[in-house]
Amino acid sequence: RGVKLSGGERQRVAIARALAASPHVLLMDEPLAALDAQRKSEVLPYLDKLHRSLDIPVVYVSHSPDEVARLASHLVLLDAGRVLASGPTDELMSRLDLPLAHGDTASALVHATVIGHDASDQLLTLQSPAGLLYLPTARSHAAGDTLRIRIMAREVSLSRTPLVDSSLLNSLPARILSITDESAGQVLVRMDASGVTLLARITRRSCTQLGLEKGDQVYAHIKAVLLLD
Repeated sequence: RGVKLSGGERQRVAIARALAASPHVLLMDEPLAALDAQRKSEVLPYLDKLHRSLDIPVVYVSHSPDEVARLASHLVLLDAGRVLASGPTDELMSRLDLPLAHGDTASALVHATVIGHDASDQLLTLQSPAGLLYLPTARSHAAGDTLRIRIMAREVSLSRTPLVDSSLLNSLPARILSITDESAGQVLVRMDASGVTLLARITRRSCTQLGLEKGDQVYAHIKAVLLLD
């Protein structure tokens, strides 16, 4: 009787076969497109580890911002075969003149260094150029490890003063670089936090009530931080 493989397992077998030929470059064209969400979550960590261990270039084609944020270090953004932009992924993800920075998946990528893990609270402490970040996770990482995290624009709120008596753990001072109108009565605020670009999607009414303008100093309160590494 033949062995029945899941979609994710079949993808891993296909990748193994490709690597067995000792290629000089690995081209992966939408490798997760046919998988459901559960299978994608199983294969993504495998692809991440594979990318780190290979000493050959990997060209990864995808329409998924989530996959791009997780796997890509250098991004070439195409539209109808035309190159819109090319450069480091963390820079292109937060450029407002590009489509990745708009819509529900708009986010910023931040590189941070592990400085501690509280096993009892299951809380990871990270040092980023913008300041300390705290990430709830049961996974322990060695001090000094550099991790890539993703901060969704929809998970960031703004205020003119620091939060007090709040359940939010992550709050960073930042300066507003631009404010762009979005759909559904929302605006997208692009900020600089000590060299780290952050995005916040807030309502137009909140922006007006706070009187936010380009150049203003604010506090970015982050509801959730996604660990990509």
